[in-house]
Amino acid sequence: MPRLAFTMHLKKGYEKEYEKRHDDIWPELSSKLKDTGISNYYIYLDPKTLTLFATLDVTDESKLEDLPNQEIVKKWWSYMADIMDTYPDNSPIVNDLNQVFLLP
Repeated sequence: MPRLAFTMHLKKGYEKEYEKRHDDIWPELSSKLKDTGISNYYIYLDPKTLTLFATLDVTDESKLEDLPNQEIVKKWWSYMADIMDTYPDNSPIVNDLNQVFLLP
């Protein structure tokens, strides 16, 4: 199962709000992510740089291609846009990371 990793950036002063919004993640969004084959989705925050580091496992990477077109995803992006760095369409600015080491 492929594991993906990426970073995003949080705006200053929104650390607690970001965590609160994810504590209350919408059930329909969780369902959509799981239905897409996503599991073990973790997000960490570096409080010094406000960099968000995320990892997730996915059963099939090609299933992720349509996720940005889903209304629930667009609604979530709009909801989060005031506290994160985003593109004009409210999607988060994501920097994909490449795996360089694995200790099996």
